[in-house]
Amino acid sequence: MNTSLRTLPACLFLLLSVRVQAAPPAAPKPGPARSVSAPSDAERYARRCQSQTAQRIARPQGTMLWGTKRSWDPEKPTDERTSVLVSASLDAPRQAEEGVRGLRFDHGRLWPVPAPEAGATASDVVGTVLQGTASDGKPVEVAICGAEPAADDASRVFYRIEAWNPVAREWENPCVALDRSPAPRALAVGGVWDASGAHADAPDRVTFACENGAIAKCISWGYAPWASRDGQSLAGLHQACTRLARADYCGNGRSHTRQDTTIDIYDRLGVLERATEVTREWDPAKGSFEAAWAPDGATCLSRTRDGRALELILQECPGRFQADTGDTREDGEVCAVRRGDVKPGAALLRNLSYGPPKAAPARAR
Repeated sequence: MNTSLRTLPACLFLLLSVRVQAAPPAAPKPGPARSVSAPSDAERYARRCQSQTAQRIARPQGTMLWGTKRSWDPEKPTDERTSVLVSASLDAPRQAEEGVRGLRFDHGRLWPVPAPEAGATASDVVGTVLQGTASDGKPVEVAICGAEPAADDASRVFYRIEAWNPVAREWENPCVALDRSPAPRALAVGGVWDASGAHADAPDRVTFACENGAIAKCISWGYAPWASRDGQSLAGLHQACTRLARADYCGNGRSHTRQDTTIDIYDRLGVLERATEVTREWDPAKGSFEAAWAPDGATCLSRTRDGRALELILQECPGRFQADTGDTREDGEVCAVRRGDVKPGAALLRNLSYGPPKAAPARAR
């Protein structure tokens, strides 16, 4: 781990709850109604990985785990725990280069099976169409359109992906675009995350984690689940980070944060250390302890990140937290409530954040 990453305060802008404003498209001119037949498989595959039209807009999204769109239908009410693409099968691709029987995931990269005899590159999987699954269990095809090694770690590869949108009947980037990442790519991560935010190992499946979602962000912050530090796997820290990043206190997949919330993350292994210097993004004097985290959610909570009352969290997951007397500390940090089913040392990560914005004083009538 390079020095810059260790000392970089996790003054991380959590772009996890965004409302993207876009002008509505012009209404089409009235004309005679006509039926549109579904394209054949050959026609659909021929249209994959083509240039995207300029008219596409990002729809409003909630806080994101996968970083993907919730639904292909922008008018359909959706829950923040839904996604158009939660995982993809590595076996029996729908479309691949001749002789390729499947793909293999290894330390952040995908490889064809069987592997080329020599000179394998990240681009060998480009053009492959995998069978994916949405959060509602419906099948969705996903095409790998590009492969770009990460600038800070060539062993980690960003993939440009498209999924077949059955509503628009065209290939579309399933990743949510934000100002900081208007053309988001995806990382391949082993296993599957469910609606509760829990991760399960699955050797034959990968998750395409889009850049603007918590799964990918936690990897970019240093917690690659396939990596280790001092002989200890970072898989648990990565999973705890996905809870922390979204302020998923109850471990049920529900977030309690707002867009552009600045936080400071630190862990017991020193991958990220607590910030001590003032930067443009973070002032340690203004931050205060928020929570300690395990892979299944918060173990100890001082206050909420978005300012809601602690009582609401206790109601959301009854029986999970118990009131603390205030004299018990979590590595020097005082908790208001803590879990009774875990030991104090079970927390892998901790974070500071600024207090919620103060309400404007009421005007005298």
